[in-house]
Amino acid sequence: MTTDKIYLVGFMGAGKSTVARALARRLDWRVEDIDDQVAQRERLDITGIFRQKGEPYFRAAERQALIDLLPHRGTVVATGGGTFAEPTNRELMLRDGLVIWLDVPLTTVLERVPLDGRRPLAADRGALEALYNQRLAAYRLAPVRVDASRGPVDSLVEQIVDGLDH
Repeated sequence: MTTDKIYLVGFMGAGKSTVARALARRLDWRVEDIDDQVAQRERLDITGIFRQKGEPYFRAAERQALIDLLPHRGTVVATGGGTFAEPTNRELMLRDGLVIWLDVPLTTVLERVPLDGRRPLAADRGALEALYNQRLAAYRLAPVRVDASRGPVDSLVEQIVDGLDH
């Protein structure tokens, strides 16, 4: 399988940003993080954007960040947890590069994501579980699935690189 761009998708707490940085280093590619792009452009953290401007505004800014990254090659893109759940975004990513789902069970998400409001959509456990279950159908549309709940980041990166070589 050959590609010159990889999109990492999955629920919050799956490790997308961490794996993206490590994978980009391993491939000697650039790394881009959609949430970072949005926060930088808006001069506001993601929580602030949700609070001050709302989720629809954030989703539009997220889509624009994705569109801005389309011409970039040799890039690993860490997406936001909801990026791939949006049909238009999903179509863009599937056409543009290899989409890899970093799959983690809900129990792992609950261990990794604090329910303290730092993540706008993770302030309530019941709502978080519902959102997780809702997004699973979209994540399952990714052509590659990696179990990201076990093992260190380096082993996940090697698993991905091995898959690229075959």
